[in-house]
Formats: sequence, structure tokens, C-alpha cells
Amino acid sequence: MSDQSPPPGWTPRDPDTPPEARRPRANQRPRQQPGDRQPEDRQQRQSEPQPRPPAPGKKPRRKRTGWRRLIPTWRMVLGAVLLLALLVGGALVAGYLLVDIPPANAAATAQSNVYLYSDGSQIARDGEVNRVNVPLSQIPRTVQEAVLAAEDRDFYAERAVDPKAMLRAAWNTATGKGTQSGSTITQQYVKNYYLGQEQTIKRKVKEFFIAIKLGREKSKDYILEGYLNTSYFGRNAYGIQAAAQAYYGKDVSNLTTAEGAYLATLLNSPSAFDVVAHPQSRPRALARWNYVLDGMVKKGWLSETERAATQFPEPGKVRAAAGLSGQRGYLVEAIKDYIVENKILDDKTLAEGGYRITSTIDKRRQNAFVAAVDEQMVGKLDPEKRKADRLVRAGGVSIDPATGKVVAMYGGIDYTKQYVNNATRHDYQVASTFKPFVFASAVENDSRTQDGRRITPNTVYNGDNRRPVVGGRIRFNPENEGRVSYGNITVNTATDLSVNAVYAQMAVDVGTSKVKQTAIDLGIPADTPNFVPGPAMALGTMQASVLDMTQAYATLADHGRRTPYTFLEKITKGGDTIGLPERTPTQAISREAADTTTSMLVSVVDNGTGTAALAAGHPAAGKTGTGELDRSAWFAAYTPNLVTVVSMMGQDPDTGTLQSLYGALGEARIGGGGYPARIWAAYTKTALEATDPVDFDLELQPGAAQPPPPSPESNPPQETPEDEFTPRPPVRPSPPTGGQTQGGRDNGGQNQGGRNNGGQNQGGQDNGGQDNGGQTQGGQNNAGQDNGGQTQGGQDNGGTTQGTQGTTGTQGADGGPAEGLRPPPSAFLE
Repeated sequence: MSDQSPPPGWTPRDPDTPPEARRPRANQRPRQQPGDRQPEDRQQRQSEPQPRPPAPGKKPRRKRTGWRRLIPTWRMVLGAVLLLALLVGGALVAGYLLVDIPPANAAATAQSNVYLYSDGSQIARDGEVNRVNVPLSQIPRTVQEAVLAAEDRDFYAERAVDPKAMLRAAWNTATGKGTQSGSTITQQYVKNYYLGQEQTIKRKVKEFFIAIKLGREKSKDYILEGYLNTSYFGRNAYGIQAAAQAYYGKDVSNLTTAEGAYLATLLNSPSAFDVVAHPQSRPRALARWNYVLDGMVKKGWLSETERAATQFPEPGKVRAAAGLSGQRGYLVEAIKDYIVENKILDDKTLAEGGYRITSTIDKRRQNAFVAAVDEQMVGKLDPEKRKADRLVRAGGVSIDPATGKVVAMYGGIDYTKQYVNNATRHDYQVASTFKPFVFASAVENDSRTQDGRRITPNTVYNGDNRRPVVGGRIRFNPENEGRVSYGNITVNTATDLSVNAVYAQMAVDVGTSKVKQTAIDLGIPADTPNFVPGPAMALGTMQASVLDMTQAYATLADHGRRTPYTFLEKITKGGDTIGLPERTPTQAISREAADTTTSMLVSVVDNGTGTAALAAGHPAAGKTGTGELDRSAWFAAYTPNLVTVVSMMGQDPDTGTLQSLYGALGEARIGGGGYPARIWAAYTKTALEATDPVDFDLELQPGAAQPPPPSPESNPPQETPEDEFTPRPPVRPSPPTGGQTQGGRDNGGQNQGGRNNGGQNQGGQDNGGQDNGGQTQGGQNNAGQDNGGQTQGGQDNGGTTQGTQGTTGTQGADGGPAEGLRPPPSAFLE
């Protein structure tokens, strides 16, 4: 039988293939015959391995080309995920095995922080640990539940760590939604007791593994007990027992549910939520306290009925350490607040201690400030003789405008006697010290009056008492101090005399929202209480702190350039230096806006209500202010290189309520041009005694230095008949709170009595020329000249035009009433 196999080189013939399919196509190369020589390239191709044909019914895989080659395949992704999971799992196992539960950290015996003056001498130390550990059984169940409602409501059901919460907290922090802890109570206990408060990745990793181990080895009750005994509650109190004593003066076992909820509230922000130390934080603290109680209701730990009946438990007064007496405690607390508010360190980390904090406080100037207040005010108080003297408070701040450094601060009579810092509190109106911001905004915005005249120091306004404001959405007709009508006067004169009618109209002319923005640009915080746009804002109804006002006036002093204030030169711990925030100066308003405002404030000191400041012996610009119902009196002023604001305040020492200063220091009224201005002058004279007087270098707006126009046609007044246009000489107010120091200005009065016409034969007598000068009781029959002390001279209308004005006494932006008279209940701002 013959071999039917095809010869070598021939392709096997498929018997099922039709003959046509076996015929070569026209363009097909003829099949190689046996014995023909193969080309070289074919021989090479045949020698290479041939790709495997795809399985029947399966499409051949397309080769990835172009940008598709950059995308990993699903196999690569799966492999990477598995590898990552393996690495993470290995790291967790390794971390768990390698990290041991350490002994208690140094926070259990926390160190002191050392606070220093700018020259390196010591202000004070703080940080002595106040801690008494108690077993969980002595802590009322409702207090435990309040803490759980505040910090970790699922504590008993959850694991020691909550990775989901940690990731959520990290995301919120990274996206700017605020710093979040994401920590369980177990993690917080580990941080408090075993580690520390520093915000580092290394500490976080240790905290994670120690918490896991502790959760496996210890009971939930053990961990909660440890947490309650190590947490920081503020007032230097570590642990729930110390907190119960610090805030309520009782043992922890006697705490009520409401008190426990407040202590739980403090865990979130111990310093900020102390409603005694920081009254301005009360709304936030109450919101957090309500959150805690509502959480207890949601968890079934408190009934709706009990919740509705729960009243906020007012904590007791702060008992300061003896080492913080005098001004030291105020300085330390202000520095600590600055550190926490600027997120340099949080209050828990700072409370660990060990920090060496060098402040910007100049020891010599600080002592000068205290001496000025003591000599000019405190030394003259006699609470036993005058009940009103019990109400007197004072606060002050001094800043170098070129650097923004706070060089001195007066917080109160003594930190151990009066805890609240008068320099940083936010519950008194700033009164007419706000008016310069209105004018600065007018220049900054190139504002015009209702009839199109550019606002300059020489622009004429109608200054009549209770003149309705034109152009505003709100009907407003403010009273001038003393209810005096000044007629048509220039802005410069209205500033000298602090005329409310002019500045209320100017605020509307400029635009109240623009005025507010200018104040914010100068340095007033946008969240200042009662900072509401409206014509009344020109009278200073907002409640900024003395520190805030000093910052704003420092911007004016530095030609419109704002340098954020600071209390800090340096912070170190061990060999490490803590970073401080950048304080890049910015041009808040134009130089001509700031300098033109300064030029008018120079006039206030030279010719207006602030002449007591001349005693400093340095060129000065300033503004007086007297709050509603005379509850506060301000003097804000500056030389070219030092800005200082002084405020006197009235407060009941027992109840803490704001009170009027009528009758304090033997004066019928207290105004900003009196004691505050005299304190300012005494301090500034000593603070700058080593420097020569420096004049202001001012660049004024066009037309600011020109005299007022002579004719009504060139500059018609607003809402005033032409025949009344010509500005009439305003009635100058009598000296505030008894005239100027030692008789007022150079030519003022005889025998320490009043001003030009106020201390003559009849004016410098017993009622007119006391040691403090001038018109202590200056609206009486023998105060002033013939026309000044007539029958009507001490009555409500203050005498005749030529007399010693005395609406409710000797009129003036900071003037006082006649003897025995007080302003009516509707008293207004100056």
C-alpha cells in the first residue's frame, strides 16, 4: 500500500474543502514546488516560534496601544490591593507586638510654665497640678453619663479605637472644616495618662496601638475612671474631683446633673467655655451645655421632664493662685488666651507645662502703667465714704504701632480680687472712640454728603440736637451730649466737641456697611458684640475690648498699615522652639485716610475734649468717649510711636452687673476727658521719657488743610435754610469731670480752676476749683460769670448760651451735671 502522505513542504489538503477554495486567487503567490529554494526571510520566520492560534469561538486579544498602555489592568490593581492589605496587616501586627503600654507620663505630675517680660525677667509661673483621684463609684452616675454624652456616647458598645471616626476627623481637618479629634474616650485617656498632647504622627500611632491593647486588657469602667481622673477642666483642675471644687466648691459626689453637664462641656474647650473668665463665650458654652443634656435624653439617660426643668448652674468665682496676684495674673491669662486663640498650642498641651514663654511686655512701661492708674485713680478711691467707688474698674493696653507688640497692659486692681481682665472683656460700649472710624471710612471711600460735597475736615454739617438723619432707612434723630444744638459746624469742630448729630449723618452718607468694613480693616473683630450697621453705630454702640480698640488706633497711628498685635517674642520647651504665626503688615486703609483722621484727632487734644493729654509733653492725637448711662468712659490716643487706650468701667462687685459711674470719685459724672485722659498722660509721659517729642508726619487728603468756604453758595449745608448756613461759633463744653489737671490748659483759669471763663473770681471757689481742677460741681450759681450761673444755670437746660452749659450739669462731650443732678434714664452716648 502506497504512502498517501503529502510530500514535505505541502499543506495537508482538507477533503471537505470545495475545489474552488483550493484554487489560488489571481493575486495569490503560486505555491512553492517541491525542491524550490525558500527565501531567506521565510526560512527565518519559520525558525521563529509561531503564536498560538486562538481557541475556537474566542476572539483574539487585542494588543494595548497608545495611552491605554498607561492604565493598569484589573490584575495589576488586584495585586496591588492585596499587597497593600498584606503590608498594612503586617504593620498592624508588628505595631501591636512592638508597642507596649508605657508608665504614666509627666502630665500626671505636670510642670510649670514660666512667663517672662521682654527683658527675660520673670512675670510668673503657673501649672502646679491640682488633682485628686477618686474611684468611679464616688462619681454620680448622671455625671458619668453627662461626660459620655459630651465625648463618646457609644463608649460601652464600641471598640477601643474607631478608624472610621479617625478618617472622618482627618478629612474634616484637611478640608478646613475645623480641627477634629476623632478619638474615643479610650484614646483620650491614653493621650492624657500615657503619652502627651503634642500633635505628631508618632504620637498618634502610639496612641492607636496602646488604646487597642488597653481595650483588650482593661475593663470599660477602669478606662472611664482613668479618663475622668486625668482630663483637664480648666482653672488648673485635673480630674473631675478637682474640677468640682474649682467650679462649684463641692465634692464630686455632690454634683448635680446640671453641674456635671457643665463640667462635661468644659472638656471640649476648658478655657473658652469658662463663663466667669470669659463672659463673651457664654452663648457658645450654653449651646454646648444644651448639646450635652440633649444627648443624655437621646440615650435615655435623662427624661424629657427632668431635661425641661434643668437650669444652667452658674459656676463660682475663680480663685487665683497667690503667685498670680496684682497684674501678673492678667498678663499670664492674656498671653495664654493669645496662644490658644492663634492655635500655637491648645490649652491642654499648654497645661502640661514645661514651656518658657517670653512676652512682649516691657517691664518698665508695665510698671509705669500701674503707677499711673494708682496715682491718678485708685489712690483717690474711698469705698467706705462713697459707695459709687466700689463700682470703679479700669483697663488699658499700650501697643507699639510699628511692630504690633503689646508693651503694657492694665487688667484691673488685682487678679486675685477681680478675675475678669478689663483690658480684654467685650461688654462695654466704646462710645465716641468709634467716631474716627466713620471719618476714616469717608476718606477711604471718597464719600460725599447727601448734596454731593466731598467729606473733609472742613465739610459743614448741621449739628443741631435731635436733628433727623437724612437718607437712612431707619428713622434716627440722636441727642447730642448735653442736648446742645451747634448749628452749622465743620467736621473738625464736630470731632473736637464729639457731636452725635454730625457723625450719625456722616455714617449714613458714607454707608454703614462701608463704615463697618473700615473698622474691621483697622482691626476690630467682625464678631464684636452689637457690631450692627446702622446710623447708631457712629455713636459707638458696639462692645469692643480695650485691646481691640488699641489695635485699631495703632493702624491709624501707623498711617493705615495694620500689624496684628502680639504678646509673644518666643516660646521654647527643652531645646525646641515653638513656631509663632506670621504677622505680615497690610495696608488696611490708605495713608491719606489714616493721616487725615489723625489730623483731626490732634485737634481734639489741642482744642477739644482731650486737652488733659497735653500733660504728656508729646504731640498726641486722641478721642474721648462716654458710654450710655455713663457706664464707661474712654480715652484712646497715640503719639507717633506709642498707642494707648484707657477705659474706666462701672460694675457691681457682687453681682457683676454693669453700673453707672455717677458720683464715683466725688464727681457728678465720669467722662473720657477726665480720669482716663489723665491716666493716659501720666503713663505716656513716663513711657516716653527717654525719647524726644516727635511730630506727626501726615499726608492729608486734598482740601483737608483748607479753611471752610466763606459763602453759602459754594458749600450749602444739608437740610438747612441758606440764611442759617454761616457756621456760628459753637458753645464749647465745660471741662470734663472737673476740668483739666492742675487747672486745664496753659491759659485756663486761676487757682487751678476750670478753663478761661470757668475759674475766675466766682469759678475757682469751693465748688469750682478743687484739686482736680475746674468744674467738679460746675453748674451752680457761683460757677462761671454773670451769665453762666443764673437761675437756669444748673437746671436741665444748663443756663444761657453764654453760660456754663449744663444739660444735666456742666455740658461737654465729657462734662458733668450740676450738683445733685443726674442725666435722665434715656442718657445717650458721647
